[in-house]
Amino acid sequence: MDARTAAASQVCSVARTAALLADPWTVLLVRDLGRGVARFDELARGLGVARTVLSRRLSELVGDGVVERVDYREPGARTRAEYRLTRRGRDLGVVLAALMDFGDRHLAGDAGPPVVRVHTGCGAPVRLVNVCTAGHRLGRGDDVHLEPGPGAPVPEQEPR
Repeated sequence: MDARTAAASQVCSVARTAALLADPWTVLLVRDLGRGVARFDELARGLGVARTVLSRRLSELVGDGVVERVDYREPGARTRAEYRLTRRGRDLGVVLAALMDFGDRHLAGDAGPPVVRVHTGCGAPVRLVNVCTAGHRLGRGDDVHLEPGPGAPVPEQEPR
């Protein structure tokens, strides 16, 4: 069993998401698709990734339900494909925002981050905030604990 399959089979949302994103090319591909880059040649050129690697990653993401392939045809040209994030893929936006937030705080260097997420409505910078379902704003995790969720495995009962 390879590492991706092993991680995907764990009863852990972090492991399953890590398996879905698999490697840096996949993360960057989801990033660019989220920015509206949709065509294979544009993705290959923008990422600087080998076409074989890009083709494999796109196929995996389509198979995982993260990306959909949509055929298009320019007048006088052959049918080609565009790739778009599905709802599942768009939901990864918060994961990428968390990666960006971490990188901005810890890896950007003295010059600061290369891009800043900005609210279109008011122009203010956007930051991630943890909020519980009762509306309380939380810190960086020191006031959060984990409890079994509805998908947690049920421990086996010992025979009596």
